[in-house]
This record gives sequence, structure tokens and C-alpha cells, in this order.
Amino acid sequence: PDLLPACDGEITTMSFLQDVVDILLQYVVKSFDRSTKVIDFHYPNELLQEYNWELADQPQTLEEILLNCRTTLKYAIKTGHPRYFNQLSTGLDMVGLAADWLTSAANTNMFTYEIAPVFVLLEYVTLRKMREMIGWPGGCGDGIFSPGGAISNMYAMLIARFKMFPEVKEKGMAAIPRLVAFTSEHSHFSVKKGAAALGIGTDSVILIRCDERGKMIPSDLERRILEAKQKGFVPFLVSATAGTTVYGAFDPLIAIADICKKYKIWMHVDGAWGGGLLMSRKHKWKLNGVERANSVTWNPHKMMGVPLQCSALLVREEGLMQSCNQMHASYLFQQDKHYDLSYDTGDKALQCGRHVDVFKLWLMWRAKGTTGFEAQIDKCLELAEYLYNKIKNREGYEMVFDGKPQHTNVCFWYIPPSLRSMEDNEERMSRLMKVAPVIKARMMEYGTTMVSYQPLGDKVNFFRMVISNPAATHQDIDFLIDEIERLGQDL
Repeated sequence: PDLLPACDGEITTMSFLQDVVDILLQYVVKSFDRSTKVIDFHYPNELLQEYNWELADQPQTLEEILLNCRTTLKYAIKTGHPRYFNQLSTGLDMVGLAADWLTSAANTNMFTYEIAPVFVLLEYVTLRKMREMIGWPGGCGDGIFSPGGAISNMYAMLIARFKMFPEVKEKGMAAIPRLVAFTSEHSHFSVKKGAAALGIGTDSVILIRCDERGKMIPSDLERRILEAKQKGFVPFLVSATAGTTVYGAFDPLIAIADICKKYKIWMHVDGAWGGGLLMSRKHKWKLNGVERANSVTWNPHKMMGVPLQCSALLVREEGLMQSCNQMHASYLFQQDKHYDLSYDTGDKALQCGRHVDVFKLWLMWRAKGTTGFEAQIDKCLELAEYLYNKIKNREGYEMVFDGKPQHTNVCFWYIPPSLRSMEDNEERMSRLMKVAPVIKARMMEYGTTMVSYQPLGDKVNFFRMVISNPAATHQDIDFLIDEIERLGQDL
């Protein structure tokens, strides 16, 4: 009650916020200290019982509020820790953090130039620059920052459908033929989720076979398109993946573009994970053909280390997003304003309220330059190659697929000594299935590191090591290998 806007609240407010900043700064410093735990793990019921989290009628003191802040960070996972490898988005960028604090203080909405002048202009500048990097002439086209890759992919589906059947906006699905979309069997689940949300249905998403490295097979795509057309369905979208979630595979975009052109189908590239490679002269060839896409998803909050959330959908044809999504709300998008209305971007978004996501990316880009992002990305890929070279012939390790990884995903089994001489049969498989989950649980209980695992198709649980944190070093990779062996030796 003593904080601003209370009368004479300045001094109390300043000292309260100063205390909060101190708590945050301590946490930031700890995040990079390898002697601290990545995680102080407790089971849900323990955490619920240990503290009182309930909401009460009476206010608490500011001392208690500060204590709540400390407690929350005490049990937070240190996603910026150099030994946190669990997700595709890791790391803690200082300029990005500063930008996030500024964005929260400005606390505005992204729908009009009227209330977010600088942010709207920065979104315009940044999206145009991203489209230039995709290879669209002069950065032409359109785009939007969305709440994440899943929503960006859904936008692509929405716009592709509208482009082919504009009447769907007013009349709905009943007015148009049965649509089908195509994506690889290794693609992200958001493609099916988007089809469910848009009323297209998950059965209408046809999964195309991949080769052993996880890349879509173009001949299978063409076969399935012809099959769908014979059944009277209308193919409206192909979603190719640039950097699959598990293997980090890049679909052959040029071959896919040729097929999309031949059958007049919208080509979307889900580059949520791999899009960042466009910043690297050494690695961007993996996205050759991306400039032929009609739309591209690119998440700077993954490979580029921008704080969550920061995901962009980029569209080659200008004006399409606007006509697909606009509702002309007269209380926001008045047509008689005194400035250029093209900067009122809210009517092309699905959301009304939209968080300012661009400032973090823009400020980091200013601070690093394109070359800084390039160095960061090249370093992560180099670390992945170092890990691959270290374990490919090491006793107790088996690679999930042959050859050097294309992205920073390194997929492998750790084989404990007890399984090394067993013949490859059902029993060995069922025992191997349990190894990764036990090692992962032990990692979390010790709090030393975190790395993801999963089964895939007929392959039992394996580790999927991903690197996107610029703070990680060769020593951290060495540590991870030692830790897996220490925790899995007795299994």
C-alpha cells in the first residue's frame, strides 16, 4: 500500500524496486556460476507443502513480497546456466534481458502506432530485415511476431487456406472442399494442432516419410499429393521443416519448392529451430530454397538466444495477412486518423492484445550486429560437432543416426556396462528403454545438468542433446559426458 501511486510513495517504491533488482542480479550472476545447481529439484507435493502459496484476503508486507520473489527464483530452473541443455531455447542474454525490463515498464500493446509508435516501427524494420535474409527481394512481404512457433505455423495454415479459398473467412469450412496438408513424419506437432484448431482436422494432415537422417523424401511427397487429388481432396499446404525438433534435420527445400510449384500448393517452411542459421555464412546453405517459400516461421528465441518469447511468421505476399484477418474494429482502427494507417498492424494479427516481442530482438541485433549472431551460432554448431566427435567411437555410446549432425542436435544412446555384451534383442531394448529416464531423474535430483530424452518411431529412449546457449564451452560438454557415465554406470 505504500508504493506509488500512494502519496509520498517514491522513496518506498525506489527502495522496493532496488531490492528486487538486487535479487535479480544475484540470480543472473548465479546463473553463470558453474558451481551452482542448474535445478534445486523438489516433487510437486513437497513444494506445495513447504511454503504457503495461497492467495489471501489481507495484503502481505513488502518484506514478504520480496521473500516470495526470492523463493520463486530459488526453485526456478536456471535456463541460462551453461549446463542446461534441456530445451531448444536456453541462455540468458544481458541486452535481451534489459530490453525485456524496458518493455515491461513501457507496458503497451502492439495493435496501433497510436499507442506503440517506436515498437511498431521497430517491428516493421526488423521483419523487413528478416525477410531480406530469407532472400525475398528488398525484404518485400509481410509478417508478424506471434506467441510462439506453434501459432506462427497456424498463421501460415490460415493464410494459405484464405489464399486458395477467400470465401472461407465468411462462410466457414462447410463452403469449401476437403483440404489436405502435408508435412514430414518428423515435423513438429503444431502442424496437426493448427489443423485441429482451424477445423481442418488432424486426419487431413498427411505425414510424409523421412530418410534415416530425418529429412522429408520428395518422391513420397509427390506420390501422396497425387493420391490425395485422386480421392478428390484439395492439397493446400506443404510444411517443410528447417531444423526438426529431435534430429535437427533440414528438409530438401529446393525439391519441395519444385513440387509445390508444379501442383500450385502453398509452401511453408517451419524454421522455428533452424531459421537462425540464416545469420551464418558458413551454415545458411542448409536452408537453400527457403526464398521460394510462401511463408516462413523463424523463432529468434531458440537458436539466437533472444529471451522468450520471440517468434516471427514471415509471408512473401504483401497484404494477404491483412485481408485474411482484418475485422475493421472501428474503436481501434479508425480510418480518419492523422497518420499513415499502414502502421496500425493490429488488424492483421489473430490476437487483439499482443505483447511487444520485437524490442528484445532489435536491441540485441543492435548490440551484436549480424556478425555477433553469426559468431554465436557458429560456436554452438562447433560445440555440437565436438560432442559428436567425442562420443561417436567412445565405448558405451551409440549414435541414433549416422554422420555429422546438421544442426546442434546430437542424438545418442548411453549403453551401461551391464548391457554392452548383450545381444541385440527384445530384452536389451526394454532395458535400454529405462536407462535415459533414470539418468535424467538422477541429473535433476543432483541438480548438476539437464538434457532431454525421448523415444522416436521404433527407437527406444535416447538422449537428444541440443546446444543454443552461447555460454556453453567444451568443458561443459566434457562435464555432461562424465556426468552421464557417473550416473549410469550401475544401471
